[in-house]
Amino acid sequence: MRYVFAEAQLRHRPPTFLVRGQPKPSPEKAERAEALVGSLRARGVTVEEPPSYGAGPRAAVHSADYLRFLETAHARWSALPDASEVIVPNVHRNTDMAEYPTGIVGQAGWHMADTACPIGAGTWEAVCGGADTAVHAALMVASGRERAAYALCRPPGHHASRDMAGGFCYINNAAVAAQAMLPVLAQQGRAPRVAIFDVDVHHGNGTQAIFYERDDVLVVSIHGDPNNFYPWFAGYAHERGKGRGLGSNLNIPLPMGTEESTFLDAVDGALTHIAAFGPEALVLSLGFDTYVGDPLAFFKVTTPGFAALGRKIAGAGLPTVVVQEGGYDCDALAVNLASFLDGFEGGLTEAAR
Repeated sequence: MRYVFAEAQLRHRPPTFLVRGQPKPSPEKAERAEALVGSLRARGVTVEEPPSYGAGPRAAVHSADYLRFLETAHARWSALPDASEVIVPNVHRNTDMAEYPTGIVGQAGWHMADTACPIGAGTWEAVCGGADTAVHAALMVASGRERAAYALCRPPGHHASRDMAGGFCYINNAAVAAQAMLPVLAQQGRAPRVAIFDVDVHHGNGTQAIFYERDDVLVVSIHGDPNNFYPWFAGYAHERGKGRGLGSNLNIPLPMGTEESTFLDAVDGALTHIAAFGPEALVLSLGFDTYVGDPLAFFKVTTPGFAALGRKIAGAGLPTVVVQEGGYDCDALAVNLASFLDGFEGGLTEAAR
């Protein structure tokens, strides 16, 4: 198994986000990545710095207008009189507004779904590093050089849609990874089908939106019931895909306080559904915010529960790219990652026998 992390991801340092109208320190902080890298180094493994893969993999998933906005937004914002240190929109587009503005304030409202995705001086470099991390891991697995790879992506990505940031997310790293794998699999004569399995406590609304009308990527998500939880407007069980993609999207929303055993039972059901799809590879959107002690937690998964999750994922028998999503208890991140990897690597060893 290989491990990938781009140091540039530490340059994104959002100060605050709004909680019930009150500014609070952002839990999506660089210390998250530092804790996860520390966990890897404590295992004695090599953590690889990915090369730059350029704009292509990002452009394969996100719109040109959106990527141009992310790249130039902070400099343009900073040129405004009395501008804040980071971009936080004070207006958002709604369903009866369809004109794309030229000014930075309007574009911020167009491309930023909420106030939890501020853009600072280091954000663009960080999110490019995250995309490169995801691509590097994906190509190693798709090419057959590795059975599995862990992409330590930060900030997370699964709330980012084709043209909009939100929920701490800017570039959809899991979508970038899946998209990067498809042509490599096709070149090897394999059926180019990939499954994305999202086990973060929040629904990956961006991932769902990107692939909603496609039948070559299955998206399965276990998450907190969006009736009472972020992202609120997507993640319901009746959302099954559209057009060619009908049946290629499965949401499994679970109620607040879901116990670990119920979560793991849902994982078994999801993996059965994934097996029926017949993918050539799996992208796991791994969130540790299902942890019982997480400040944003909705579920009650324990540290040993992540080992059980890892064993189940390995037991699927698919070439796997693990893409890091959420998880905001910095004191527990290292042990939770170690537990997951213990289970996953142990499962890989058992499968190889």
